[in-house]
Formats: sequence, C-alpha cells, structure tokens
Amino acid sequence: MSSEDKDLTLHVVKTDACGEIQVFVQGDLEMAKKQERCTFLTVHDIGSNHTAIVEFTKHVSMQGITSRSVFLHVSIPGQEPGAQDLNPEARFPTMQALGESLVCVLDKLEIKYTLGLGVGAGSNIIARFGMKHPSRVLGTILIHPTSTTAGMVEHVRDQIINWKLDSVGHNPTAEQYLVFHKFGYQVEKAKDKTKAMAEYKNRLHDQVNPRNLKMYVEAFMNRTDISQRLASELVCDVLIITGSKSSFLHSVETMYTHCNPAKCSILRIDDVGDVIEEAPENASQSILLFCQGLGYLTSLGLCGNRSRSGSINTENNLKVSMQEYDKPNVKRLSLSARGENSDN
Repeated sequence: MSSEDKDLTLHVVKTDACGEIQVFVQGDLEMAKKQERCTFLTVHDIGSNHTAIVEFTKHVSMQGITSRSVFLHVSIPGQEPGAQDLNPEARFPTMQALGESLVCVLDKLEIKYTLGLGVGAGSNIIARFGMKHPSRVLGTILIHPTSTTAGMVEHVRDQIINWKLDSVGHNPTAEQYLVFHKFGYQVEKAKDKTKAMAEYKNRLHDQVNPRNLKMYVEAFMNRTDISQRLASELVCDVLIITGSKSSFLHSVETMYTHCNPAKCSILRIDDVGDVIEEAPENASQSILLFCQGLGYLTSLGLCGNRSRSGSINTENNLKVSMQEYDKPNVKRLSLSARGENSDN
C-alpha cells in the first residue's frame, strides 16, 4: 500500500462472480458496523482507481463529512496501483456482475446499510447495486452516470483506444480519450485546467495497468441498458451530479428522465467537466444536503462543512452530543417495503 493510503485499511473480499475485490476502508469500521457512522460505498471511474475518490474525500470542503463518516472504497479488479496483468483468458466481470457483487463487501465487513457513491462507470455499477439490493442501500449519489448502452460514436472511439492500450500501453491517443471522458469537450482548451489534466495523465501512467484498464473499458462499453427499469427498481433516494461540459451530459440527462421524479434530484454545475476535480465545493455541499435529507450528518453546517464541537438542541429540547446527533435515523426509511430484486 502506498504512502497515500497509509490511513486506509485494505480488505480483500472474495466473490463468486468477480473473484477477489480489494476494498480500502477509510474511517472507523467498528463504528460503521454499529451504524454509528454514515457509511459510503464508493466505486471509481475508468482510467482511475479508488485513490481518485480518496483525494476528493480529503478536500477541505469534505472535511466535515469525512470526519463523521466511513468510506468503503472499492477498487475494480486489476485497477489498483501496481496491479499485475489480469489473466487474459479469464472473463472480466460485467457491469451487472460488479454491481450485484458489491453486497459481498457489505456482508464481509458486516455493514447492514450503506450510501452508494459512484463516479462515471462506477456510478453505473452503484445504480445496478441499488436496483439489485434495495434493502441494503439508503441512497445513491451518482456523479456523471449513464444508464443507456454505448452509442456508435462511443464504440468507434473505444475500438481505437482499446487496440492502443492493448498493443502499446499508455499513449497520447489513449490519454486524450480518457481525458475527454473525464473532463469533457472544451475543458482542455481552458488554461486553468492544464495543471489538473497534467496531474491526471501522470496518475494514469503511475497507477493504472493499461491492459487491465482495457478490460474495464470494454466492460463499460458493453454495458446493458437499465433505463426502463430505473423508476421501478431504483427505489432509494438518488442524487445525480454532473457538469455542463461533461462528455456524458446527454446520457446523464437521459438517465435522470427515467428515474422516479419523486426520488431523484439532479445538480448541474455550469462550466465544469469533472465535478470532483473542478468543483469539489459544489459537489460536497450537495452531498451533505442529500445526506441530511436522509437523516445523516445533521449536525454539520454548510459553511465549508467545518467540524463543530459541543452539543446542540433537538426539537424536543433534549441536549445530545454531536456524536449521537450524527447517528443515522434508519427507522424513517422504508427499507422493509421491498425485498431483494431477483432480476438482472
């Protein structure tokens, strides 16, 4: 484990459909088991791994949330830093298999309920998890999500990129595609985004095995359409976050229109391609408001998400500690209204 992960604990979870999944726990797992912490289950995008979401959780605007929460960061097989080549003869898991297998993470770590948080391809996986195991998911936060199959233009780009990743490893064409996927059409022309893109390219070279990345990209490109099932099967509260310059903006809007309008809300951030890189303050504030609507993190204010000490008064004028006030009120959620979904 790298120095960046020194405050994380690694757990290896065995699954039938996806083999071993590495999970990096950030925060006090024992408190999460007792439901005394808001617990997030995260899945990263293509071209990255769990470290990208860890960086977001460490941003100053996320400090309040992170200090009172536990994060279970899933690294998709073969995408973790320093990963060896996956067996080319073994079948890489589908997006559906990855989504369904996330319940094994909760079972292994003894977590009863969670909040799902996914980015890009990871948000598609989180959505599938929420649809398959509704009794385990209190809410989902989907950043730049898609619910449809890959379009023709996306397939053409993918065929070129996969060939180059497989034959010559990381290269300028592959990098440009992944930068486009992450930041959107116009961001590369903006001078103030140069540093962020350079850092992303360096991280791509340093941390992601190109041949394993090819397999994750292929799984994402071969995803099935879940749009028509969203309204009836994704029954938890849903927050969609996207940027106006996101490369998948149209797909995100399509997904939003297929969700249950009573359960789903969307935040569009202007002049942004990748919201967690370019607008972490906006993203963290919307995540906090979403969590508070579910009865989590109710002691935190919106001004910088700063941690506060001391105590506050409830509506019944009963003084409670901040730790007690931050406990989730799971009884308010209709978790028993729906069993596990047996359909794929």
